[in-house]
Amino acid sequence: MSSRSHPAVHPLDIEFPQLTEGAAADNGGPPDDRVRMKDIQGMPGTPANLALRLFQFAFAAISVSVMAATSDFPSVTAFRYLVAALSLQCLWSLSLAMIDIYALLVKRCLRNPRIVALFTIGDGITSTLTFAAACASAGITVLIGNDFNNCSQNHCTRFETSTAMAFVSWFAVSPSFFLNFWYLASG
Repeated sequence: MSSRSHPAVHPLDIEFPQLTEGAAADNGGPPDDRVRMKDIQGMPGTPANLALRLFQFAFAAISVSVMAATSDFPSVTAFRYLVAALSLQCLWSLSLAMIDIYALLVKRCLRNPRIVALFTIGDGITSTLTFAAACASAGITVLIGNDFNNCSQNHCTRFETSTAMAFVSWFAVSPSFFLNFWYLASG
């Protein structure tokens, strides 16, 4: 007989219990056999991510409010698109802010790859819509103000304010998207 092992697979009829974080810590071992990333501020479930979500919501809500306060925004398609895209941004950011608040209160980690993938896809979609709407509105605002010199009959200041707030909201979404995307790519 040789002392080499032979390639054979023998199935086991034993079920192994799943370790929870508390049970693994009681055994003196690590909570999970996978290596976990440190909590990086800006990742889901951290105070910095909650702050980013609240900024996203606030600036998007200001943009929608200022634009909706004008009487002639429905006559321009780009402005209607801005209101629709930033309304979606408001809903998305507010819902993720509530999830972050819950995660912080119960000290729950939101680093599940499926959850982070959902957050990344949602942030990617909403940031793309927000950026496109802000660019379209900026183009129309420049057209009305500089090319037509028609600010006396329109609400150029409100259009500019709403567009600027849309860009600031997009700037607040970008770190969330890039951090979540980085986490997915590194894991």
